[in-house]
Amino acid sequence: MEANNSQIDGESPEYKIDDRSVFVQVLVALFLCINFILFTTFLMKAHFYTTMRYILFAITLLSDCAFLVISNVLLILTNFQYTIQMWPCLIIFIMVSVYTFVTPVTLTAMTLERYVAICMPLRHAELCSTRSALYCILIIHGLSSVPCIIILSIFFSTATLSVFRQNNICTADVFTHQNWQSHLRSAVFQFYFLIMFITIIFCYVKIMKVAKAASGENKKSTWKGLRTVILHAFQLLLCITQFWCPFIEEALLKIDYMLFAKIRYFNYIMFNLIPRCLSPLIYGLRDDKFFLALKHRISCGFVKNPQI
Repeated sequence: MEANNSQIDGESPEYKIDDRSVFVQVLVALFLCINFILFTTFLMKAHFYTTMRYILFAITLLSDCAFLVISNVLLILTNFQYTIQMWPCLIIFIMVSVYTFVTPVTLTAMTLERYVAICMPLRHAELCSTRSALYCILIIHGLSSVPCIIILSIFFSTATLSVFRQNNICTADVFTHQNWQSHLRSAVFQFYFLIMFITIIFCYVKIMKVAKAASGENKKSTWKGLRTVILHAFQLLLCITQFWCPFIEEALLKIDYMLFAKIRYFNYIMFNLIPRCLSPLIYGLRDDKFFLALKHRISCGFVKNPQI
């Protein structure tokens, strides 16, 4: 897990279950339940799974669920100082690394979709078709895999065979033996998010210009799209911050283990859980059509099913 990859040394005190760990488990379970309800709502209407922005929204839900489950398992293993062999850790690392990027890259794609819908409405149906959404999903996962490929390529070129026979606490640090590898990993992450942030700022400026020139219903729709872009930018800011957390945690580990444990939990909640609970807020509750379908789903049909 990227936000919790400060390896705990052998002198650390034995971990015990406390209120923090229980609180994190409750949050993870809550977010997984919410995402499950939202995804089943997405499957209710053909309009949702044939519209690009809803398809991308569903991808974020699935990505967030995968990330939350795997990262939470890693958090528990790390807390209990449980060691595993390198090959299972490698598989877990690949999944966490890829899904760390899938959500922010998808958010960027959703922002571009809003830009096309507002600034290029005549081409929206052509550029944001169902087929385009499928191609976009492939591109998203391809781009999300690049940082993992870079890190593992360097690891395999420098690691000896004895490394693969060892049992370790499974963290990202296992795959970075030298400081320069850690710095390179951080540089790749920051480069990715810089590109994403520039893309969102570009879309924000363009939509802002359209919003000022629009009138009536168009103006209301445009400003709503602008607020969506702002929320995406806030999500990305939180996602960027999580990659600075390991450096802070590593420094605290050398000073005070108890403070390190508290900060690690804070970082996990603030920069891993919260960014991934904003997606349901942005698209699940703020979207009128989806919200009506969600009410129908939650009420077990007592609320009238919206006609889309």
